[in-house]
Amino acid sequence: MKIPLNEFEQFIDEKILKRGLSYYKDGAITDFSEISSGEYEAIVSGSEEYTIQLEINNNTITYHNCDCPYDMGPVCKHIVAVVFHLQQDELELNQSNFTIPKKKKTKSVFQQVKELLKEISHKELIDFVQEKSKKDKKFRNLFLASFGYLSQNLSKEFYKKQIHSILQSAAARNGWIGWSDMRYVVKTTKPFLENAENNLANHNFENAFFISTALLEEMTEAIQYVDDSNGDLGFFIESALRLLFNLAEEKLPKDLKKSIFEYCISSFNQRSFAGWDWHLDMLHLACQLIEKESDADIILSCLDTVNGDYERERAQSFKLDLLRQFKDKKEIEKYVNKHISNSLIRTKEIERAFKNKDFERVISLSKDGINFDKKDKPGLVKVWYNWLLKVAQSQNDVSKIIEYSRFLFIDNFYPEQDYYQILKEHVDEIDWHPFLEEIIIEIKSKSRWSYTELIRKIYIQEKWWDRLLLMLKQNLSLENIQQNEQYLSKDYSSELIEMYSDSITNYVAQFVGRNHYKKACRYLRRMKKIGGNDSVNELIELFRKQYPQRRALMDELNRI
Repeated sequence: MKIPLNEFEQFIDEKILKRGLSYYKDGAITDFSEISSGEYEAIVSGSEEYTIQLEINNNTITYHNCDCPYDMGPVCKHIVAVVFHLQQDELELNQSNFTIPKKKKTKSVFQQVKELLKEISHKELIDFVQEKSKKDKKFRNLFLASFGYLSQNLSKEFYKKQIHSILQSAAARNGWIGWSDMRYVVKTTKPFLENAENNLANHNFENAFFISTALLEEMTEAIQYVDDSNGDLGFFIESALRLLFNLAEEKLPKDLKKSIFEYCISSFNQRSFAGWDWHLDMLHLACQLIEKESDADIILSCLDTVNGDYERERAQSFKLDLLRQFKDKKEIEKYVNKHISNSLIRTKEIERAFKNKDFERVISLSKDGINFDKKDKPGLVKVWYNWLLKVAQSQNDVSKIIEYSRFLFIDNFYPEQDYYQILKEHVDEIDWHPFLEEIIIEIKSKSRWSYTELIRKIYIQEKWWDRLLLMLKQNLSLENIQQNEQYLSKDYSSELIEMYSDSITNYVAQFVGRNHYKKACRYLRRMKKIGGNDSVNELIELFRKQYPQRRALMDELNRI
């Protein structure tokens, strides 16, 4: 969320704004530093000490972060306090509103560090790092993460030990790593990822393999004792997997290629990642490293051990791909017939048949899928009907096109094609409106919101504005008025203005806060655009009389 520094008050909830201003005036900011040009870090003391980071570019806040647990909105009171400090004391903006004395400008932290490094001797720097590493475990972890790759004793265990130490340092006494502590974990672990990427780019394949597998194993293990609300562990796991798959595409030394293949098989057999998608991904990775048919046989035997409906379906589909690469046609056909109830395999077979224009097989497989899945998996039924429609379109079978498109238009919420347009192109013009009325009657009988939206689409397509207006009156809300405004404003502007007026009045009476006032004023502006100037002015006067104590509302009304 980018926030203009000069107008940041307009983007913050009024309650948070007041609390942040109080923190600022009470001197809660105990430390403030310019890390580098446009980058700032501050400490704010509240119930605890919290670290705030800001980045400013072209007088706009382009990044803001606080390690407090506040999650009710994008900006907390600690960030607001620091922005006030930055605005008033550092950049000297809007000074007339405050009487707090200005602080003397100092060099940025980055400038100070740069100058000191020029003065410190090599020995002094070594002594400092050694002493700091003895006393500060977090500093030691960051140092090893950043420069450990220079060590001569590289192995997966070497990296695992370092990553594990980072996780241990972040954990509380009960072993749990909270949301705020993950900031340290991310900051300290990222250098491992960067080192792995650099090693891969520089063809140091073995080291890239060690780091990637160490990250994958340690982060998977950490899932059970970490609050990963931000998805940071998932990021490291996905990145490690991506690195391994990229590594498998390289021209690797024979021994390393064999080692990676064996790692994939052993981690699968030992169920190192059981319960996660990357458990099966290990076998996908192994597939990229196959040297001979016996390697494929090892993977095939592993796939036969997979349990669980979801994983078993993936494994069976995966096995079919391998069979097509290494086994004869008879064995493949036998396997397909045995597992055709697997939707992934059925889809692959339909795709192959459609590509080869074997439409009879597409129809047979699709109809069989409809009968098999209609009870327990109605979503898949739509998939099979889509294939029947594609065949009908390929064969220009009008009656079947209408039959399948009608079904998919009414009962498909994730359309692959514009079924309405397909119907309109194939139903005779004289029969079109009676045909639509039958569809509307069927849709109304289903009594669900999603079906109501489908009827709305018909009214819009056919330009039945009187029926659309009636539907709007029956489902009145500010959002619905705006959604239909573009279709109704030409013929029914007075009705829309009246609906807007009543709905905005009720909204302001019910909700309090600057964001709500902004929303109400946004709709007042929409009223103006469709010719409701007089009604808008009446509402503004009404709100000024009824809610004079709501300063934020008065402020927003002034902007209309």
